[in-house]
Amino acid sequence: MNADLSRRHPAGREENPLPLPFAERELPAGRHRFHKERLMAQIHEDLRAADAHPGMTAPAPARTARPRQLFLNRAFLVPAAAFALAGALAAGFLTYVDRGAADGRGSTIATGPAMTTRIGTADDGKGTPQLLDRISLAAASTGGGAKVRADQFIYIGSKTATTYVKSTGDKNTLVSEELHMRHQWNSPDGRDGWLIEPGNTGPKGMTLGGKNEKGETPTPYLNAPSYDYLAGLPTDPDVLLKKIYEETRGMGRAPDQEAFTTIGDLLRSSYPPAELTAALYKTAAKIPGVVVVDDAVDAAGRHGIAVARLDETSGQREEWIFDRQTLTYLGERVVQVQGEAGEGGLIKPGTVVATTAVMTRTVVDRMKEIPPSAG
Repeated sequence: MNADLSRRHPAGREENPLPLPFAERELPAGRHRFHKERLMAQIHEDLRAADAHPGMTAPAPARTARPRQLFLNRAFLVPAAAFALAGALAAGFLTYVDRGAADGRGSTIATGPAMTTRIGTADDGKGTPQLLDRISLAAASTGGGAKVRADQFIYIGSKTATTYVKSTGDKNTLVSEELHMRHQWNSPDGRDGWLIEPGNTGPKGMTLGGKNEKGETPTPYLNAPSYDYLAGLPTDPDVLLKKIYEETRGMGRAPDQEAFTTIGDLLRSSYPPAELTAALYKTAAKIPGVVVVDDAVDAAGRHGIAVARLDETSGQREEWIFDRQTLTYLGERVVQVQGEAGEGGLIKPGTVVATTAVMTRTVVDRMKEIPPSAG
């Protein structure tokens, strides 16, 4: 199944064994799996560090709230005692600096206790269907999302970062990850895959294949799809929207926002066939409350026009960003635009809760093969 979800939904509470969103929101099972994966990766790193330095004391457990990421298909049952091995993440000073880091020469790295932005102006939504229709036509004309052979792999290379509340004892701190590259591979049937993401996996990465905690091979579904699953989805916008509402019923706090988020996850973190991509945009136009934002910036610093929807429960606006001229999808960000969120109200308006820029999305012949276009 596809893996990503450089994503979002921060702030949990102390009694929750896994991180939950800033806005309290039920996560489907597929999304919880990523948090387990991320925690296990941290646990493994701590275990390796402890083996290398036998006298070193493991760090005290810290309450962290991390955004969700979607489309990981491997799940673990995490022993309660293992949580004590999860280390605290360090915070830095907010800045954008030019570094010749692993992202490539001249990469832009975001660090600090918060990422902030100018909040773009949203229209009244009347022009949204026309814009999404143009985006749909552009997506269909590019011929993207070509068929994938069973022996090939879908590669997605993206820049991403999130902002979240870390709670240690009685102290809450706003923390932003460094902007970093994530490299993700998935087989068309979703049964095999690999992820390399600094801070969340070791240098060599981690497998996305395998069975779940019940010893079963996971079955693809809307919030944890494979390419083959996506190829079988309906492309009639009305039929597709009905399916999305039905399969996400009871998730989140508002059906319309959950439907918008689900489509956004598919656009950002999967490789839909061209016909489905075009249909997803037309489907989004049918969701109430979808608007156009005059300016938004993705994680690579590219400005564009955005299709967005405000989650009135959290005050956060999810923005899909497109190139103004070509209407090519660039990435996504989630911005706090109303009120405050997070424990202690640390998430202020203008805070970028999550940001992603899709740099390369293509088909490769081998797992772990990084195409030249990925830099």
